[in-house]
Amino acid sequence: MSSSFYRVSTANMYDASLRNVSARQKSLVDLQENLTSGKRVVRPSDDPVAAAQAERALTRISRIQAEQRALEVQRNAIAQAESTLGDAVGLVQEIRQLVVAAGGGTLKPEDRKTYASQIQSLREQLTDVINRKDTNGIPLLGALGSALEPFTGPLLANPDYLFAGLPGQTASGTTYIPTTVDGHAALMFDPVRDGVYTASVNRGPASTLVTSAITTTNREILAGAGYDMTITAVTVDAAAGTTQVSYDLSKNGGPPISVTSPAVKTGQPIPITIAEGADTVMSFNLTGTPAVGDGIALQPSSSLMGTIDSAIRGLSGAANSGEAAQAVGQALANIDAGLERLHNVRGYAGELLNRADRITGDQENRSIQLEGDRSRAEDLDMIKGISDFENANVGYQAALQSYAQVQRLSLFDYLK
Repeated sequence: MSSSFYRVSTANMYDASLRNVSARQKSLVDLQENLTSGKRVVRPSDDPVAAAQAERALTRISRIQAEQRALEVQRNAIAQAESTLGDAVGLVQEIRQLVVAAGGGTLKPEDRKTYASQIQSLREQLTDVINRKDTNGIPLLGALGSALEPFTGPLLANPDYLFAGLPGQTASGTTYIPTTVDGHAALMFDPVRDGVYTASVNRGPASTLVTSAITTTNREILAGAGYDMTITAVTVDAAAGTTQVSYDLSKNGGPPISVTSPAVKTGQPIPITIAEGADTVMSFNLTGTPAVGDGIALQPSSSLMGTIDSAIRGLSGAANSGEAAQAVGQALANIDAGLERLHNVRGYAGELLNRADRITGDQENRSIQLEGDRSRAEDLDMIKGISDFENANVGYQAALQSYAQVQRLSLFDYLK
């Protein structure tokens, strides 16, 4: 009987076991690193495609965060502008109440001057409010760009207020809103847009003429023209009980034309209509007792502050209740037009704040979506990661035990 002895080299088994232990150890270390960081892709070499997707998502998230920081600055500026407009509305309403009180027919000239002084104080406060700046020193009502004090005047060269800037409103975008509000639209009158006019009356000694508020139409045709009226005749028909006036009307200092008003019942307001061609551009009423030689100047009002200054001058210089009524009537109509402009622009500022809230909500949704994209690209499923780690740990223990067995093998052990 023959027997054969086969000896398997332990060196090869030793090398294989060592490689197995090293591979399982590396796998275990990698899984432990993934568990510690919570990421499936720790470095770009782990998964280049997933790493690129995660990097793009992080870049877009960073951009959204930068846009949100800028939006917060813009939101704060518009919130201050809206508050400024609210303060201006409050001051103008107080001025209006004082103007109404100053129109009382039983007041003495000294009383009206006292009211005028109160209105003057409020107008000075209004000037400070409308030139208010944000925390960066930028005028809140600076429109498309203005001087550090957008509203200037009155000056010797120009007795009315001016807007030292470029009118208009910066457009909003999908991720931003303007940082200033159009102060020109809020406080300055445009002849074509607003058509706000003031009537100044030059009465004779026997006249009690007072005009109503001026209504303008077809403002594109009117185009801010000024008119001067001089009453040339007052015709009273005692039999019919009617009154009509004749007057010379000149436009922008041009040659006068003679016009006669419709006949109305004596004591009723006399309607005056000014037309350009076939289009009516202006209308108002004459009340009181007009007299020959009375003059009426019809000029566009350029600003709410100018209207308030006119009211102050009219009340301070009113020698009788008729002159005070003229100043009060014109001031109230124009102040109401100014309040309407303030409310409109303040409403626009409020809508800008609402738009900022909507932008913030959209940006938050985008951030959530991008965070989800990043998470899917590089984050680790912790349950699966723990399971893989436990399996790798068991395999590593087995490899170590196998290596320990191989270490004990030798030819002498086999011969035993």
